[in-house]
Amino acid sequence: MPITLSAVRDPDAARAILDSLPEWFGIPEANDGYVRDVSDEGLNCLFAHDGERPVGVALVRRHFPRSAELHLLAVCADAHRSGVGSALVERVAADLTADGASFLTVHTVGPSLDHEPYRRTRAFYTAMGFVPLEEHHRLDWDGPTIIMVRPLDTPA
Repeated sequence: MPITLSAVRDPDAARAILDSLPEWFGIPEANDGYVRDVSDEGLNCLFAHDGERPVGVALVRRHFPRSAELHLLAVCADAHRSGVGSALVERVAADLTADGASFLTVHTVGPSLDHEPYRRTRAFYTAMGFVPLEEHHRLDWDGPTIIMVRPLDTPA
């Protein structure tokens, strides 16, 4: 079935997606925050559906007119490597570019923590055009966070 993308707000669907990913989203308090963020009108929210089933979610926070942060990207475990994550990132990038943004950033677990699922996450973001900018400890959590940035196709 083809994947459809839509700008809807569905906290229950976000919870189900996060719950399918305990290797990435295993901190209940953090998951509660992401689920609340789905209802936050200050963030753009995009869901991917396979038929009627929600299989992915992206949340974007616009910090400044020319930059935004991919605050959350989560794809159901059984939909990994199916193009859902790529479709969400490309739609986010296209929407931001059309609105004048030049950069999209993402925070994820840094490489100084040896964790195979997050190694795959960083490889995914690299394949999507993100480049590592810097790694910090205790930025978003107690461990290492890498900030990656993707230049968008916006003229200077």
